[in-house]
Amino acid sequence: MELDLRIGDYMTKGVITLDQSKTVFDAAKILSSKKIGCIIVTEKGDAVGILTERDIVSKIVAKAKNPKQVKLSEVMSKPLKAIYENQTIQDAALAMRENNIKRLAVLDKKNKLVGIITQGDLIAVYPGIIDILSQSPQTER
Repeated sequence: MELDLRIGDYMTKGVITLDQSKTVFDAAKILSSKKIGCIIVTEKGDAVGILTERDIVSKIVAKAKNPKQVKLSEVMSKPLKAIYENQTIQDAALAMRENNIKRLAVLDKKNKLVGIITQGDLIAVYPGIIDILSQSPQTER
């Protein structure tokens, strides 16, 4: 089943970013106040990683680390998994499944961050996409 729905039409724009030199505490305050689940981490303005609620729980809280002392560069998930805004939601679903992730940064043709797309976004657009997301990744192609 080929879907011709472009990511750029369904992504969330206005992504929250934070420089990698900031602390996990800084990020957690933003996540809480904005009621979001992730922040794109930047270095000199370029997107280089992502910090999710899961990262905070597993890498900070569960290890009893002080979030005011840990820099984002130490705990962000990297490299940043991304997709282009002109690709399809099927491409995004396959990339999420293959990388076992729930979010993808969205880039324009100049490789600049323009949005984010999540599994929830995909399901809202096309409920049948859940079949793609739930399939096991293939080990060989």
